[in-house]
Amino acid sequence: MIFTQGEEQRAKRLSTELSRSLFGDEGSVHEHWRHVVAGEAFAYRDGLDRQERIDLAYRRLNLVNASVDDPWELAGDVHRLAALHEWAAMVDGGLTTVAGIHYNLFMGSLLDHDADPRRDLAPLAAMERLGTFLCTESDHGNDAAQLETTATFDRSSGGFVLHTPHPGARKFMPNTSLAGGAKSAVVAARLLSGGQDLGVFLFLVELSDAAGFRPGIRVQQLDERTGSPVDHCLTTFDHVELPASALLQGAHGRLAADGTLTSGVGNRRKRFLRSIGRVTAGKLCMSACGVGAVRAALTIAVCYAHQRHVAGMTAGRRVPLAAFRSHQDRLLKATAHAYAMTFLHRAATRAWARHEPHEREDVERLVAVTKAWNTWQGRQILIECRERCGAQGLFPANGLADFPVDIEGAITAEGDNLVIWVKAAGELLFAPADTPPRTASGRALGDVRALRDLFAAHEARSRSQASAALRAGPAGDPLARFNRAVGPAQEAVDAHAVVRAADAFLDAIAAADAEAAPLLSDLCRLFLLEKLRPVSGDLLAADLLTVEEVRFLPGAVDDLCVRLTPQLGLLVEAFAVPEELLRRLPLLDPTADLPVTAPAPM
Repeated sequence: MIFTQGEEQRAKRLSTELSRSLFGDEGSVHEHWRHVVAGEAFAYRDGLDRQERIDLAYRRLNLVNASVDDPWELAGDVHRLAALHEWAAMVDGGLTTVAGIHYNLFMGSLLDHDADPRRDLAPLAAMERLGTFLCTESDHGNDAAQLETTATFDRSSGGFVLHTPHPGARKFMPNTSLAGGAKSAVVAARLLSGGQDLGVFLFLVELSDAAGFRPGIRVQQLDERTGSPVDHCLTTFDHVELPASALLQGAHGRLAADGTLTSGVGNRRKRFLRSIGRVTAGKLCMSACGVGAVRAALTIAVCYAHQRHVAGMTAGRRVPLAAFRSHQDRLLKATAHAYAMTFLHRAATRAWARHEPHEREDVERLVAVTKAWNTWQGRQILIECRERCGAQGLFPANGLADFPVDIEGAITAEGDNLVIWVKAAGELLFAPADTPPRTASGRALGDVRALRDLFAAHEARSRSQASAALRAGPAGDPLARFNRAVGPAQEAVDAHAVVRAADAFLDAIAAADAEAAPLLSDLCRLFLLEKLRPVSGDLLAADLLTVEEVRFLPGAVDDLCVRLTPQLGLLVEAFAVPEELLRRLPLLDPTADLPVTAPAPM
């Protein structure tokens, strides 16, 4: 397409404003990480085996560390942490994993607890030692509060003895091998004192040094999993002695010299959750991985759709893939969802960074819902983008093949999506409803806020259904009551996530300038209409939609696609994926060859 100079300037202004909407006040934070991942050191490397890819992820982690003035400040800033994951996910899934563990779960946990002058933390900032986080066990994943690793207080020394009582209590999946260098760990263990179980606390443990693992520590590397490789291991402790400074203490619990515990938190489960509070920031990091990967994948797929030419409908004429609405509409609808994901992620990150103590539970739920919804939505979009690039999308060098498998790790990490989804569903049953259900309006669904309110009404109705099912369940059988209510309760969370995404989208529209706001409004409406289609029958039966509105729905979506399709290039340009990254992809350079590995000798 040829633009006049005025049109080109307007397009540039609009793209800049869309980027400002996506990145907001955090623009400089994102620009730092955008510049880092654009470097040649983060380019795809062909022909590496599993161990070489693991080693590469750790070398890249050192480059990330060298790019910041103070790693402890990074660990303490959730905006910078999430942004790191957003951009690193575009180039190396293994890097996002080890960076999240080192900066958030390990260093962040140390920051969130009382400082202790007896600990030498300088090697951590200098990357002379790497940090890891050991919580889940072979027998305890989402029920980690029941973990069985013990740390027994030794009153004579003031220290502790860390022990794995049986194979089911081995720490499952932490990156504890010798890859990357000497490592320290924050280990979740059950604190025992004077024969009493005081609950699960965190302990700082030196796992290894240049000579290997410390006495009493056994590490067994796990088999290769799908996705970008990381040195996942099983880790066992055999009566490992720890100093008094190993216990991470805070308001949730402090141990006196006589072994008695003082705590400002009511019970053992709450103390455990407070100890592992960094998991909430970790959920935001997983959400960021989904958001970043989706924006990169859509940029690649849209560029390819305009570059790749195929036979048209007229003999002898070749047209770009983008000329076919069967191809273009899928990418456009995915782009609308990507904007919704990004705005929701930004809203959840701001809420967590600014929340007051009395808001903590509500914000934790928002973060959990955001993580689950964004990574689930991300999975669908990443698969779509890979398919739209055909066979080219199957080659890792083209930047797409690893995304669908790497997102599976984000779906499972920091709380399995379904588990945290069901937990949020249960909490919403007892939370105030947003709005009462409305009755069908009979008006065209042309208003974004009216669509948002429709989903709020759907959420309230689903909550009411779940509450009724819970009450109707058999007395004395909590599992049966749960099973009766969990269906409509999950539907309520589905609607709740859409409402929160719509709210974030509406905030972005309100903050945009006069040119970008109408475009964002159309994009938000496309997102909401697409979400409405699968539930339109239920809403019609509930008198929340009219027959006329249901009939209007397909045409409304079609009209929006026609109007928005010419803007798709601008919409993905605003994602600001580095040009250096795109230029390195063979599928976007018709003169480039895919990497060819020499055949093995016979």
